[in-house]
Amino acid sequence: MSSAKDIVENAIANRRVVIFAKSYCPYCRASKQLLKELFPPDDVLIFDLDLMEGGQAIQDYIAVKTGKKTVPQTFINGHHIGGNDDLQEAYKNGTLQRVIEGLPA
Repeated sequence: MSSAKDIVENAIANRRVVIFAKSYCPYCRASKQLLKELFPPDDVLIFDLDLMEGGQAIQDYIAVKTGKKTVPQTFINGHHIGGNDDLQEAYKNGTLQRVIEGLPA
């Protein structure tokens, strides 16, 4: 079985959008909804950590990688966007569009 680090790093390297979330979290639902509106379904990889084996280990690794213990945590084009507040703010102020286009945020 792959380590949490391998799972996270492989997902971020190989998928356009990755979100680490929990199925019951309202902030996670808001982030997932926005991402589903912005990207084709095949571009978005969702990890509902509470529904998967090894989910806590993945969340622990995300905390080490990002310095953030909460979910959701979103990555686009390998760039860490942050939690729901960060994602929503980046969408509103245009930073998210720059990241989507591969430009410096």
